[in-house]
Parts: sequence; C-alpha cells; structure tokens
Amino acid sequence: MDSNVSLGGNIWKLPQVDEGLCARIAETYHLSPSVAKILALRGVGVAEAEDFLNPKIQKLMPDPNVMKDAAKAAERIADAVEKHEQIAIIGDYDVDGATSTSVLTRFFRQVGIEPLIHIPSREEGYGPSDLAFEEFKAGGATLVLTIDCGTTAFDVLNKAAANFDIIVIDHHEAEIKLPQVFAVVNPKRLDDDNPYTYLQYMSAVGVGFMVLVAVNRVLRQRGFYQDRTEPDLMQLLDLVALGTVCDVVPLLYLNRAYVKQGLKIMAKQQNIGLKHLMQVLNMQEAPTAYHLGYTIGPRINACGRVGDARLGSKLLCSDNDLEAQMLAEQFNQFNMERKEIENFVLLSAIEQVEGQPQEYPMAFVYGEDWHQGVIGIVAGKLRERYNMPAFVMSIEPDEVKGSARSIDGIDLGALIMTAKEKGVITGGGGHIMAAGFSLSKEQIPAFQKFVGEYILQHLGDEKVVPVLDVDSVLNLSAVNEKLADDLSLLEPYGTGNAEPLIMLQNVRVMYPQAVGTGGHIRCTLQSTLGDKVSAIAFRVADSEIGYAMLNNRGELFDAVGYVRCDSWQGKKRVQFMINDLMRKT
Repeated sequence: MDSNVSLGGNIWKLPQVDEGLCARIAETYHLSPSVAKILALRGVGVAEAEDFLNPKIQKLMPDPNVMKDAAKAAERIADAVEKHEQIAIIGDYDVDGATSTSVLTRFFRQVGIEPLIHIPSREEGYGPSDLAFEEFKAGGATLVLTIDCGTTAFDVLNKAAANFDIIVIDHHEAEIKLPQVFAVVNPKRLDDDNPYTYLQYMSAVGVGFMVLVAVNRVLRQRGFYQDRTEPDLMQLLDLVALGTVCDVVPLLYLNRAYVKQGLKIMAKQQNIGLKHLMQVLNMQEAPTAYHLGYTIGPRINACGRVGDARLGSKLLCSDNDLEAQMLAEQFNQFNMERKEIENFVLLSAIEQVEGQPQEYPMAFVYGEDWHQGVIGIVAGKLRERYNMPAFVMSIEPDEVKGSARSIDGIDLGALIMTAKEKGVITGGGGHIMAAGFSLSKEQIPAFQKFVGEYILQHLGDEKVVPVLDVDSVLNLSAVNEKLADDLSLLEPYGTGNAEPLIMLQNVRVMYPQAVGTGGHIRCTLQSTLGDKVSAIAFRVADSEIGYAMLNNRGELFDAVGYVRCDSWQGKKRVQFMINDLMRKT
C-alpha cells in the first residue's frame, strides 16, 4: 500500500492555519488553542466566532418578508385563520416533511384550526397529487399549503389552483417557471434576490418556521391575540431542529441557531411524541445532533420507508400519552423491519458489484422488487464502501425506481437533469450529492452507459482516493476531559460543521478485543511516554484496520478519530473513537 495512504484507504490532509488568527480568536473568546485552530480552519474569523459559538435566532433570522411571496403568503394565511377557513397541508414522507407538517399543524391548532393533512405514501409518489386535492375538496378546504414539495409540481397544482388558493412552501431546486398558484415561498426561486444567501440552505421546516413568524406577526398586528394566548413559536424549535439535522443541510448561520436552540427545547421533553420516542430508545442524556440524525430521525423515517408515512406527523402532533407511547413502540418495530430489508438489499447489491466486472467507476445495481424505502440508504452505503457514485434501482411491475448517492466531483442533480433532457430516464431530480429517478426497464442499459460515460468525463478512470481533513494533531497526553469539554463548544455537528477529526501521533494499540456482533474492536491506545486512553473502532473486524489492531506486535501507529466524553454510573469517561490508522514508516 502507498505509504501516504492509510489502512482505511484514505489520504490524511493535515491542517494548515494562520497561527496569528488562532491566537486572536483564542484571546478574544477565552478558548483553548485547539478550539481556536479548528474555528480558523473552518473559515470562522474573530468577527464570526461569536455567532458560531453562541448562535441566536433573533440575530441570525432576517425579516421573513425578504423571501419572495412570504408577505403575500402570510397575509393570506392570516386571513384564513381570522375567517376560520378550512386549511389543508400536503407534506412529504421523510423527517423534514413530517416535522414541517407538524410545525404547521401545531401552530394552526393553537389559533383554533384543525388542518386536513395528506402525506403521500412512497407508492403514491412524492409531492402533490390529484388524490390529495380530491380529499381536500370533500373536506371543504379553501386554502392548501404544500410544504417540502410543490415547486415543480406544475400540472397538478395548476389544475388544482382553479378550486383552491395554494401556497407552496419549499426548499428544493426551482426552475425558471413556477406553478401558477397564489404564492411560492422558496429561497431557491431563481428570481429570489434576497441578500441572505444562507437561507437557500434551509430545510423545508426552517422555511416553514420563518413563514409562521411572518403569519404570527400579521395576526398580532391585526389584534387577533387580544382575547387569546399568542402561540410561543420557540416551543416548536425541537421539531425545527430535528428536520434540519435529518435533511442534512449545512449546520451554519441560521440553521445552526435552529439546532442549538431546538436541542434545548427538546431536552425539556415538552413534545409528547418525542418524549415517548426518546423513552423507547432509553435516551437518558440530553439529546445532541447525533441523536437526531442517527437514533430519533431513522425511526421516523422508517414509517415512510416500510410503514405508514402518515404516522410520522401523527406522533409529532400527538398530545395523548397512550397514543404517543403506542406509536413510538411501533416506530421502533418499523425501524427493525427496515434494517432487515435494508440488509437483504445491501448484500444483494454488494454481490452484484463484486460478482461481475465493472466497466465504469461506479456501483450500478438493480433488482426485482427491491423495497423502494431502502434503496437510498443502500446507495449511501455502497458509496461509502467503494468510494464511488452509487445507483440503486428497484424494478417494479410498471417502472424502475432508483436512488443515487455521489462523491465530490459528480453533481447528481446536473447528471439526472441531463439524463432526463436526453430521454435516458423518464423522470427524476435531486441535489449535488443525492438524487432520485425513474425509468423503464428497457432504459437501464442506456442509462448505465450514460452515467458511466458522464462519470469518466468528470472524474476519469483512476480510482478516487478519499481525503480525511484532520482538524488537529495532538499527542496522547492532550486527550483528556478538558479537551472533550472544549471541543463540545463547537457542537452541534453535522453537514458543514463536521465533528473535529483529531490525529494522535505515535501510539500503540494495547489489549485489542472484539466486542459485540458488529465487528467492533475495543482497545487501549498508549503513547511512548506511557499516556493511555480507552478507544474503540466500529465495524472494522474484517478490514485492514481491524487486522492491524488484532495482530500488531507493539508497532507504532498514527490514529485519527474523535474525542468524546460519556457518563457511566455517574462518572465521566474520555474515549477515542478510532476512524483510521496509519503505520509509522
């Protein structure tokens, strides 16, 4: 193996930073040198550090009316509230959709309106449908809000606009044309020229929250709250935080404030549904962004993947303890079913990739009736396993449904749009790193050729070696409780603000032991001076990293990973989570 490539097959990029800037940040905010360096590495200067370390919604959220159509939408929604019109909501079946729908629903309930809700199943398909509007017509709705969908639903919305006032609240990519509806509030509108560019990176629930701020202000100005209690919008931030993290948007600026403040609200467990879900998960510590993304979010997502997509918003809107407890337990069951289905599809996909020669540098797999709810997760795992763009398709009786995940250098949104224009697929869309698409079974060979040549054109045929950006290089003696506490100032972690990756120099792996059933290895890292720290590496037993840990003879390594602090029986314990190892040469 190349001496510059680690046992995990990565190149480590060591930090290069302006030491003078680090010193000024550390002095101004009384921070440790390690934290100051990480801030500087992430482009946070002296002036920006305050908003990064202590983000405030009041400071970072501009007037919602800077977004096109926001003022118009707020006035119309306020009219509907005052006149007690029947309002209806169309959401999406993922976590952002469930939280968006729930935030709107909880607000409307507080102002005296019980909205009609339509969450499509995955079989029904994403976005507004004729079926939804038929339900709304029967229910007497006059105003329909679509959230986390609708920006490109031209045919359905243009037809429905003859019978309803429709307001689209969304965050997906927009085209030059827009649906002919009452209002479209989407910071990604091509004609939205507001100067707050970071609004374009909000999740749908973040956009929806801003719209409610505008609506609440209009109602307050009209005197609507003279004889009733005004809703406390801040209490909805637990849902805003959950949707923001799970939609994998950058945790910077306003998004960072949403999550930082929302986690404080969630810790109070005032949302009955979230409280029971955390109890089912036996979560005893205060929730973090990690919990939202990897424990709470997947359970809600599982409803839309293998269960009933409507149950996500039902749980988050529930005020009944018994109902919420039953739903939370059901969600956990859905998640276990999802894991079983996902594992079957993943193993089948790996067998395809490794069982036949690959003409192009990509994972391109498909199977009869693979569950649509897990193909996106499987695509992500194939991308991680092979460090190549991954395309996973389920061949259904009437069409093929696909999901894709990318690596740096391949814009999936552009790829899918080009494929659609050339007639290689029948439909699809997405972002730079993720996309969904549909095609006929007969189109699969042509699509495979198109995607392969697109990737070769943009990346070439050389294997792409992933790069790990190291945030700080330390000796083992520096890994202690104070370092863990200092690093926690940089939370919440997520897209755009990854958990700091720490490199430890010259350590030995002592007392390695396989633990659990997932291929984890626990050990002690020890420096040449005798300093020690408990460590663990997850899912490595069948890898080069695992082999090196279990079979070393006292050799020296450099290690990269994460410094975390947990509590066990009332005692705090520092642990190093090993991400990768490199032998010393």
